[in-house]
Amino acid sequence: MLPPRRFLPSFSLLSAFEAAARTGSVTAAANELGLTQSAVSRQISALEKQLGVALFLRERQTIRLTIAGDTYAREVREALRRISNASLNLKANPAGGTLNLAILPFFGTRWLTPRIGRFLDAYPGMVVNLITRLEPFDFRFDTLDAAIHFGAARWPGAALTFLMDEEVVPACSPDFKARHGLEKPADILNAPLLHLNTRPDAWEMWFSANQIPFDALHGMLFDQFITMVEAASAGIGVALLPRFLIGRELGEGLLVPAVEGLSMQTGQYHLACPPDRANYPPLAAFRNWIVKEIEDDKLANNGRIGQ
Repeated sequence: MLPPRRFLPSFSLLSAFEAAARTGSVTAAANELGLTQSAVSRQISALEKQLGVALFLRERQTIRLTIAGDTYAREVREALRRISNASLNLKANPAGGTLNLAILPFFGTRWLTPRIGRFLDAYPGMVVNLITRLEPFDFRFDTLDAAIHFGAARWPGAALTFLMDEEVVPACSPDFKARHGLEKPADILNAPLLHLNTRPDAWEMWFSANQIPFDALHGMLFDQFITMVEAASAGIGVALLPRFLIGRELGEGLLVPAVEGLSMQTGQYHLACPPDRANYPPLAAFRNWIVKEIEDDKLANNGRIGQ
């Protein structure tokens, strides 16, 4: 149920206000909207009168947002963005069937994107929009239908579907392994280590799991797996990497396990969505497809993903 009409200003009033708030100028807003300065001023005044709140402070020929106006501008801008995205999605796929999916960068690049064509072939006419996100977010304030989530099975307010476990291996270039004489786990303590800033304790967990005493662990820090993979392939250090995402480098010999036979499970991948979106047809179709895709992958690779 929509709020009373007095709390729903017209699109033209909101557009004028948002443009003036963003540019800090009635003149710039008028030029952007193709209106006169007086028209924009009248629309802002009409909005203030409708809301009963001053949104701008007028100082000679300039305007400045009030505290209330600044907060309102942020919310209006987000609302207009969502309306714009909804319109673009409808234009791109007027028959419906659009799925807006948040993905983790490396998972999306290496595992999902090469396979997404199979989903689109199975569901012709459906559109999947992939948006990169590194951290969980609040579905209530976003336009996304679902997200690929890594970590513990926790996402407040979201329904989770288990996808797979993640297994990481210490990996480096063949030349690096030879130069540093890496044969047993303890040898890695003397080699340069590469760290991911979203998993700062990964190496500590690995050494602890293998019962190797250690002091402080130093090394280069990376914000994404893809750059860490490139650094390891270039012989800069040893990185803990998800085995199923470095199949290309392992297959081409750019990377090798730093020591043989030692891996560690670090977390799980889930498909997260708002509970009231769980039965949305495009999402339900994608959920069924990705779960089957992962199971088929395991069968083809002796229980492992993407080998």
